[in-house]
Amino acid sequence: MTDPRAAVLSLLARRTPDATICPSEVARAIAPDWRGAMPAVHTAVDGLVRDGLVRLSWKGRPLSTRSGPYRIGRPGDV
Repeated sequence: MTDPRAAVLSLLARRTPDATICPSEVARAIAPDWRGAMPAVHTAVDGLVRDGLVRLSWKGRPLSTRSGPYRIGRPGDV
């Protein structure tokens, strides 16, 4: 899989409903050079947030936009 958007949704689908994933997990799933893939992951996450398909959080607190470290979860999960 090389599409970061699809990778986010696929990784979340394999987790329990309240679980979150790290953006680096997505990057590692799509590219051997995961650090080089991070800009594409961030862009995909921004689109998924905009489309209401994922939510962002950090240390259990919701984030309205990507800023600094963050976790990715399903929308509506707490």
